[in-house]
Amino acid sequence: MTIIDFIKENVLLSPGDRVLCAVSGGADSMCLLHYLSANAQKIGITVCAASFDHMLRGEASASDCRFVAEWCKERGIECLTGSGDVRACAKSGGMSEEEAARSLRYEFLADAAKKLGCNVIATAHNANDNSETLLFNLTRGGGLKGLCGIPPRRGNIVRPLLGTTRREIEAYNAANGIEYVSDATNESDDYTRNVIRHHVTPVLEGINPAFFEACARTMRLLREDEECLNAMAQKAYDEHYGSGTFPAGELMSLPKPVAMRVLRLICGRALSSAHAQAVYDIAPSHELKYADISGMRVTCDRGTLYFGRREGCAFEPVKLNIGTVQHFGGGRFEVKSEIIDSCGKIFGSFNILYFNYDGICGSISLTSRMPGDKIRLRGRGCTKSLKELFSEAKLSSIERAETPVLRDEKGVIAVCGFGVAERCIPRPGDKVIRVTINKTKLTGDN
Repeated sequence: MTIIDFIKENVLLSPGDRVLCAVSGGADSMCLLHYLSANAQKIGITVCAASFDHMLRGEASASDCRFVAEWCKERGIECLTGSGDVRACAKSGGMSEEEAARSLRYEFLADAAKKLGCNVIATAHNANDNSETLLFNLTRGGGLKGLCGIPPRRGNIVRPLLGTTRREIEAYNAANGIEYVSDATNESDDYTRNVIRHHVTPVLEGINPAFFEACARTMRLLREDEECLNAMAQKAYDEHYGSGTFPAGELMSLPKPVAMRVLRLICGRALSSAHAQAVYDIAPSHELKYADISGMRVTCDRGTLYFGRREGCAFEPVKLNIGTVQHFGGGRFEVKSEIIDSCGKIFGSFNILYFNYDGICGSISLTSRMPGDKIRLRGRGCTKSLKELFSEAKLSSIERAETPVLRDEKGVIAVCGFGVAERCIPRPGDKVIRVTINKTKLTGDN
């Protein structure tokens, strides 16, 4: 496949793009810069360049930047150069030199693109680089995403040479008389990638001379599989995730590779395989289970996974001020109370509660449940503990803690969602206290 065909197939460049070429001065990046500038009119793009000195090779790396700048100046190509102390960055940030170099380089490229008005950044990663990335990730036990290698595009960063082997790049440079510089560190085995390049891929090429082309085909197929699984996960996430919760049964009904991707959508890409597995393992449980992962606790409670949600906590008691609107439970509930001197028909509901005025002993308070709380609900014919009521209703531990309870000086007179105590039930014509409890936007619609 030619470079132009690869660009078209992966929709890397479009007419009108201003493309910033990341150029080190080496064979790969000089091939990229020459090819794009030579074909700029044909593709309909404008080409600029940027070169970054990592300050790892002293005067030699500074000289490489000057070489790129001079080459561009002779051909009327806008070029910016910059530098950064990779070793100092690695030491202060606790990173490897490779990680620090990448971080500083891409920060410089983003800034250079902004200054030159470029909407696309092109790097010179090639088919050999991609195969080396696959092998590197394989040695680390990487999953499917890692085995997909380097993508042709990530955001505004494109890699037009990703389908081109290093041998083809060398042939292009020779045919077009392109000068380039050589980085002495590429000959050293100090970096893992160089070990793979010098000692591993030559053996694999001996087994299959078309090893790099075969790797490219494999990674293309794996990317298609990855995209399919990601799309399935996104669909499940969109349909079932909301307010920090996901139905455990729905998660377990998904193929495991899709379920694990759903967990990463919820918890972030940094979620490790071990932590994703820990969450997956608690999902089938019928008991209260926890999984502590980086930055949050995941709780599985009665068929629902709660991500990073606070534990259910007891409300601060609030004394009912009859005739006013009050807020309760940290603002999660709005409570309106009023006295009706002679009530007509009573249409009570689970959140609109009527009490016989004369049946109330002292003041009314709003609280969460307390140990030993009991209530005799109308029509039940028995007294039950709130623990039993909540268990029968299959409330989660969070829901149990956050169900409003009304009590007077004798005990519980109502439980929101369940009803009023038999001793406080009014009859038509009685003087009543009507209490309406609604959820606020902090907890969702009523």
